[in-house]
Parts: sequence; C-alpha cells; structure tokens
Amino acid sequence: MNTKEPDWSLYRSFLAVLQEGSLSGAARALGLTQPTITRHIEALETCIGFELFVRSQQGVSPTEGALALKPYAESLAATTAAMVRAASGQGKAVKGTVRITAAEIIGVEVLPPILASLRKRHPQLEVELALSNAVENLLRRTADIAVRMVEPAQEALVIKRIGTVTVGLYAHRRYLERAGRPRTLDALEHHTLIGFDRETPEIRSMRRRVQGLDSVRFAFRTDSDIAQLMAIRAGLGIGFCQVALARRDPKLERLVPGAFQLRFGVWLAMHENLRSTPRCRAVFEALGAGLRAHVD
Repeated sequence: MNTKEPDWSLYRSFLAVLQEGSLSGAARALGLTQPTITRHIEALETCIGFELFVRSQQGVSPTEGALALKPYAESLAATTAAMVRAASGQGKAVKGTVRITAAEIIGVEVLPPILASLRKRHPQLEVELALSNAVENLLRRTADIAVRMVEPAQEALVIKRIGTVTVGLYAHRRYLERAGRPRTLDALEHHTLIGFDRETPEIRSMRRRVQGLDSVRFAFRTDSDIAQLMAIRAGLGIGFCQVALARRDPKLERLVPGAFQLRFGVWLAMHENLRSTPRCRAVFEALGAGLRAHVD
C-alpha cells in the first residue's frame, strides 16, 4: 500500500461508481468525464494496493475490498456535506442550509406548508429534504434534523417527542359504493386491500397484533406510503391512512374504527452540537410547532 494519503476526490469518484454502478454513470453524476473517473479509480487502487472493481463487457463490479471501504467513503461524503452546511450558516443570522430527513408521507403531506411558512420568516434559509422510511443515523451527519416515527435510541441527540398519530383503515367513497362496506375485519378478505410489498418485522408484528389481519393478502402492494395513499384516493381499494390526513378529504371513509387502529409516536431529533446553531434551532422549533398541529 502506498503511504501517501489519497485525495478526497478519489474517494468521491469511487463512491459515485459504487452508487451509479458504472464509470459512465459516475461521470454523469459528478459532471466529469469517464476518463477522469477511470484515472481516479486507478490512482486510488495504486494508493491502497488492491483492485476495487472488476471490469467486464457488462460494466464494473465491486470487489470485496471495495465493499469494505464503502461505509468509510459514505461517512466522508456525509462529513463533507455537513461541513458545507455548517459553513453556509456561520454567524447569528438564520441563514444557510439545513438538511431534514423525514418519512415519505410526512415529508410530502405535512412538512411543505410548515417549511413554506418558515421560509417567509427566514428568506436566507435553504432546506434540503431527504424522504426515506429508513432511520437515518444523525451521528453520521447524513442530515441535521430528523422527523421520526420511531423513538430515537442514539445518544448525543436532542430529542423532542411531538405526540402520536393514529392510523386507520380507509377507502374512497367510489370504491365503497362499488364493493360495499366491510363491517368486520374478517370481511376484509373479500375486498381489494392496499398494503406493503416487503414485510418488515414491524409489519409482521402489526399483523399478529390485529386479529383478522394476520392472514390478509394485499391485492395492491407497494413500499411507498405515498403510492398507497394515492391508491386509496383513486378508489383502488382499502388501505392504511393517518386519520389527520384522511380528514382533509371528505370522500375518504374510515372503516371498522372500533376494531382497528394503530398509534405511532412522532419525534424530532438533531445532533446536540447543532442546538446552538441559529439555522438549525429555528428549523427545529418551527417543525415542532407545525407537527403539533398534525398529531393527535
């Protein structure tokens, strides 16, 4: 292994090839040429002393060594992005970039009006919104603030519990007029059900806890909460929806409320080092106030 420490730009190109799956894709993502990406990969391989990708007519495949380096390259990328955000907001004014991560349904249906109001008050503020149902690790600084539907367990975080949201079974009036209204959970097996594609441990636990759902098969499956909500609104069938969101559409009807409801907590979290940063504190407080109007 070469004792000279590789330049960060080499790791940046390496990570882009991993993420894009090809040299040409990495070049497009970074705004560079493919020969430049190739030189970066070859230079990094020379520095570390082993091959990172196996070339073939189908493209490139990462070696075991490349996969071992991947989390470190991702950490470098997250740290670099966090440094840029921190530099953008120096001073006492509420300005610069704040990166928020939130569950898909919250990010699309709840946060936009909150962020619009925030921007009116602080026009120098810039917001990056990353939508994912995965729990981001704030300690790795992949985001500054997280809106979570599960309680954060990491230390070194500022955590605020906002409240709870209730999820019920809903269908559009068009569907119910066509297919009838189920009066019990057992009657759901005769209906078109909207649900998840891949079962997580949480979903399997939900099935076991709610009698009547353990053997149900979904006729429309997607892991996107937004796609599920759009399918309900389109009259495709019966699905899960937050009660607060369903109230916005009088044509959505709640079904068997006495037999089915789930409650989920809503938390705000950010790294404790950011609590005194004006831009992060302003966003954290605005999100807390806005989300309190959404929860039960």
